[in-house]
Amino acid sequence: MVSAPAKPPLAAAKCWLPAVPVAARSSLPKTKVTDRAAPGEARLSPNPLDEERQPSDSATAGASRPIEVIRKRPDFLAANRGKRFVTTSFVLLAHRRRDDHPVPAQTIRYGITVTKKIGNAVARNRMKRRFRALLAAALPGHGIAGVDHIMIGRKADAEADFAAMQADLEKGLKHLAKKLG
Repeated sequence: MVSAPAKPPLAAAKCWLPAVPVAARSSLPKTKVTDRAAPGEARLSPNPLDEERQPSDSATAGASRPIEVIRKRPDFLAANRGKRFVTTSFVLLAHRRRDDHPVPAQTIRYGITVTKKIGNAVARNRMKRRFRALLAAALPGHGIAGVDHIMIGRKADAEADFAAMQADLEKGLKHLAKKLG
């Protein structure tokens, strides 16, 4: 049996797509901060393309508070006991976290709920994408620190205009900020 000679690692990366990012990372200059920074630590990006994707300083001026996604069911259930703001396209819930909650008090958290009543998977995923975009734009400026925000999708005959939804979300966040005090 005769075997073919092995290709050098970089040449193999050109043939095997999952290895391309690994080969690209190994050719970049090393930085002092590791790729996997601990939560709360600054992470220097060794990839110059990542710096181009960062929003401008004016867009991040109000984003000094960290924003996280709610993933655990008990947090969604706790938020259901909070204050509500109802529109034709969504319900916005806001619930202040307890003082002994493991998440820091200055953190803003959000969650999205879209049930099967809305429609098929395509319609639900579209609604979730729109909600994520709305929250990404509104929470840095209007979000309430120490509060969990939940957006629940509502079924409507026609899809709501994005600008109208954005105005409703900002109005709801201001209204809930007054209610939570």
